[in-house]
Amino acid sequence: MTIKIVTDSTITVEPELIEKYGITIVPLAILIDGVLYQDTDLSAAQFMSKMKVSKNLPKTSQPPVGVFSEVYDQLAEDGSQIISIHLTKALSGTVEAARQGAMLSNADVTVIDSDFIDQGLKFQVIEAAKLAAEGATKEEILAAIEKTKKNTELFIGIANLDNLVKGGRVNRVTGVLSGLLNIKVVMELVDTSLEPMLKGRGNKTFQKWLDEFADKITGRQIKEIGISHAENIPFSELMRDKLQPFVDKKIPILDTNSTVATHTGPGAWALMIEFE
Repeated sequence: MTIKIVTDSTITVEPELIEKYGITIVPLAILIDGVLYQDTDLSAAQFMSKMKVSKNLPKTSQPPVGVFSEVYDQLAEDGSQIISIHLTKALSGTVEAARQGAMLSNADVTVIDSDFIDQGLKFQVIEAAKLAAEGATKEEILAAIEKTKKNTELFIGIANLDNLVKGGRVNRVTGVLSGLLNIKVVMELVDTSLEPMLKGRGNKTFQKWLDEFADKITGRQIKEIGISHAENIPFSELMRDKLQPFVDKKIPILDTNSTVATHTGPGAWALMIEFE
């Protein structure tokens, strides 16, 4: 029986992989100064440009339950099973909307909370899609997803706390001080919440973390590394050059999605690493 893979637009992934494996992406919506867009309508550059001049911080919203139900029914018309993998519930109600949509649908749907976002979500989705293409059973695919999840770590660097302040994720005093002092913060996603690891003044903070991280992973077996960013190509390339010797597979540098960029603001980067 054919198994089809569904995810949402908070995935950061090469378009050719989506096409190759026939993955279905259900878009979140994003509201910018009263204008509603589908997350997939705007390129990264278009979104960043609109966000910079918007009066208010853009707001993202999960896909409607009915949209998930319709997508599942359409994909299952040929009798296919569906595995639907989504961003962590800590950041959005999308996975719950998917579960409700699955209950309304007549399809055989298994909904998974990836516990990640961006290329951390991509690792699970692509692994599932590859196995589905090879004819693996649903149980085999679900086991591989769980293994990928357990072996993945996600780190994020914030160059400016303005958007986190506007979004209510850090207090305003901290935000003001960070702007005055040029504070940079590196955080790790731990149990679906972002935990600060290092903070300091200037870009040397990021460099210090990268050097320490490279030392930390020396000797470990690495399957894949992904780098995403919101208008921070220079440090992204620095990370790629530093970490490429640790992994055989070429490290991609991709523009992050609008959901992530809304919270992190410009200058942010994310490093996702899957260990063997």
